[in-house]
Amino acid sequence: MAKKIIGIDLGGTSVKFAILTEQGEIQEKWSIKTNILDEGSHIVPDIIESIKHHFDTHQLTKDDFLGIGMGSPGVVDSKAGTVIGAYNLNWKTLQQIKEQVESAIGLPFFIDNDANVAALGEQWVGAGGNNPDVVFMTLGTGVGGGVIASGNLIRGFGGAGGELGHITVDFEEPIACTCGKKGCLETVASATGIVNLTRRYADSYAGDAELKKRIDDGQDVTAKDVFDLAKAGDDLALIVYRHFCRYLGTACANIAAVLNPAYIVIGGGVSAAGDFLLEGVNEVYLKNSFPQIAQTTKLTLANLGNDAGVLGAASLVLK
Repeated sequence: MAKKIIGIDLGGTSVKFAILTEQGEIQEKWSIKTNILDEGSHIVPDIIESIKHHFDTHQLTKDDFLGIGMGSPGVVDSKAGTVIGAYNLNWKTLQQIKEQVESAIGLPFFIDNDANVAALGEQWVGAGGNNPDVVFMTLGTGVGGGVIASGNLIRGFGGAGGELGHITVDFEEPIACTCGKKGCLETVASATGIVNLTRRYADSYAGDAELKKRIDDGQDVTAKDVFDLAKAGDDLALIVYRHFCRYLGTACANIAAVLNPAYIVIGGGVSAAGDFLLEGVNEVYLKNSFPQIAQTTKLTLANLGNDAGVLGAASLVLK
């Protein structure tokens, strides 16, 4: 009987679970609410309880499984199986996750940073097509990501490998980043970044664009609003879109020059703009890449959506 894997995607609002085959097929999914009260001390016990409950109700035992993989926010020590500094979980002190789960469930447990884990999911059964060299960029509130080279996650000497959101791209009017420096990719290419660019270019724009009217009217404008207006031909929205593509396309060209992956996969909420986003970024990317890179490293959109986390978590068990 082929053994299964449990994949867990731990987030600030919910914990997603999946039971998968070794080929990466999801057989069942469920989720529980993340209880961050009391410094997040309920989170791991709740995860253990949920797995045990699922085993009981589905007549499963640990002998049916190879192991458990999990993606978590914060600074993760994958060897020790610990997490610290996951502030959205209220985890301010060192959390001994591996130790707790293994002793309670009796299965091998593997953990990594949530962005790395999503990258592994897209690389394994998503847009990366199981190629051993894939870079994943997730454009959300910030810009996260993961780098997989020769089948291995690049974690870096200090654990900060693959911090794609903090590549410096804006030297003209650099915006302060939450990391403490200025001009980071995430200040101009995340959901927040698009709003930053909108405010920057609305200030000097003298035309009659709908986006300008909304900004001057004090309305809240989202990244989706900007892309929708740009698709409809709004003049100011197109200016913002072109600058967004310039920054992201340049970053992709630089990443590709260093790593030459098969794919740079673009995901996260902002990627919902789809082919419109990809075409603009790709045009800048190709213009700024030397021939061998342009011919071999392709930009593509992520295709796993919310399942990337549980799939990537499961792949940790196989690695």
